[in-house]
Amino acid sequence: MDNVKQHLLLIDGMALLFRSFFATAVRKNFMINSAGIPTNAVQGYIKHVLTAIEHINPTHTAVCWDMGSVTFRNDLYDGYKANRPEAPVEMRPQFDLAKEVTTAFGILNIGIVGYEADDCIGTICEQQKSEYEVTVLTGDRDLLQLVDDQVNVFILQKGYGNYEKHTKASFLEEYQLHPRQFIDVKALMGDTSDGYPGVKGIGEKTAYKLIREHKDIESLLANIEKLAPSVQKKIQADLEMLHLSRTLAEIKCDVPLEFDILSAQWRDLLPSSLDIVNELELKTVRNYILQSTWGAKFELLESNV
Repeated sequence: MDNVKQHLLLIDGMALLFRSFFATAVRKNFMINSAGIPTNAVQGYIKHVLTAIEHINPTHTAVCWDMGSVTFRNDLYDGYKANRPEAPVEMRPQFDLAKEVTTAFGILNIGIVGYEADDCIGTICEQQKSEYEVTVLTGDRDLLQLVDDQVNVFILQKGYGNYEKHTKASFLEEYQLHPRQFIDVKALMGDTSDGYPGVKGIGEKTAYKLIREHKDIESLLANIEKLAPSVQKKIQADLEMLHLSRTLAEIKCDVPLEFDILSAQWRDLLPSSLDIVNELELKTVRNYILQSTWGAKFELLESNV
């Protein structure tokens, strides 16, 4: 392993699982197995995970999860994510199932009660980026604030293996901002998906313009008299929410979690991978593996049963 470039792949499990569910649920294709368990989200999720491992070729990988819907952000603001509907009934058994399948494939599951998957990802990035190249795989653009010299963020696109890839250089070129300034942009414009408003009346275009010109919220407020009167009025009327929105937008990178990098080492397909695929009747996953770089290994495992 010493001669191999050390590369940690961190996966936003919630983003991949929900994306996979809704990709097939729209056609009511829940892929219910003979035990009556829907597996559409799990099958799409693990296919995304394996596709990413094939594409990125990490030496280590781990999946981070939300542990329930209530986090410290809900304590700060009642409206945080309050606008999101409950998970569909066919989705609910698949949360635990996804973690079970992840473990069977020899991949580490990580989650801390009271924090989001994003916070766990941010914390591990902070802990490991001095020693490892880190790639974050997600469908959530909020994680772009983590982009750094050693941290790249890949945003899922339609289909499998299609990613919008963000490095520090590409982020600076596209947004004319440092990734950390993205937090201040979100503080101003808010996030309708997460349910916090930012400053009422300030949209995305104005938020980016203000942070490009003033660097951060502190400098913006220190020079507020230089702003157009209408913008001054909006910010002054929503100062408290501006500061709160910034706290809600910022991914915590100091979550109290213990991450054992050795436990995250990717060791190829395991016999337990075959077992879980057969037990849960994950036909889509089986077909994908047989056509992948692990096809011969999977057939060998099957022949030894």
